[in-house]
Amino acid sequence: MKNQILYLLALFIGLSAIATSHADEVNLPEILARVKPGIVAIGTYMPTRNPRAVFLGTGFAVADGRKVVTNAHVTAKKLDEEHLERYAVFYRHEQKEQMQIAELTVTDEDHDLALLKVDGGVLPALEIGDSLIVREGEQYAFTGYPIGMVLGLYPVTHRSIISAISPNAIPAIATRQLNVNMLKRLQTPFNVFQLDATAYPGNSGSPLYDINSGKVVGIINKVFVQGSKENAISNPSGITYAIPAEHIKTLLKQNIVK
Repeated sequence: MKNQILYLLALFIGLSAIATSHADEVNLPEILARVKPGIVAIGTYMPTRNPRAVFLGTGFAVADGRKVVTNAHVTAKKLDEEHLERYAVFYRHEQKEQMQIAELTVTDEDHDLALLKVDGGVLPALEIGDSLIVREGEQYAFTGYPIGMVLGLYPVTHRSIISAISPNAIPAIATRQLNVNMLKRLQTPFNVFQLDATAYPGNSGSPLYDINSGKVVGIINKVFVQGSKENAISNPSGITYAIPAEHIKTLLKQNIVK
């Protein structure tokens, strides 16, 4: 009798685990369908250039749907205003490629965040969640435009666990590898999420979101590689970082975005 009870208990636990896992798998497609329309490619548009559009990274709509968050380094490019180069957001709606001109309104260099304002219609805004309750081992997803224009205007989704919550400064192997930016980060460190998924150039600015609610808990920021962006493509380390969404909330609050 005792063995039968133990067997039934083990069977119940096993079935519960399978049901929970299956529920997550079913829920993600629904969440993805909800968040994808608010995720855009960030780039520039120049009418006299070939190609006219160049992708730089990823961003996502927030607040009233006319604001887009991305990484500050994505918008660091100096625009060729003489030839009417402008920032723009690109996305696919009803199987058609769409573009809206955007204006860079503010940047937070310390947390590598930037806020753009789009001139056109309202985008479906993503909800910012509570990044302070994120725990190591929890599973999340991020969606963006890896490798820029190579894969076209089709957002790609990755699942990942929070493998560590660690300081934003990547330790250098030798003193000679330290630069001004790294020294600054070491002086004013803050925690970032380390993920076990691989992000590529173009994924910068992708939202990291809860697979059960779709709420954004972070923004993809950098890939831990030694070398150039080309190395990130040919030899990915599998380590990706995300800035916690609490810093996005601060950016929006300071700029009176409700």
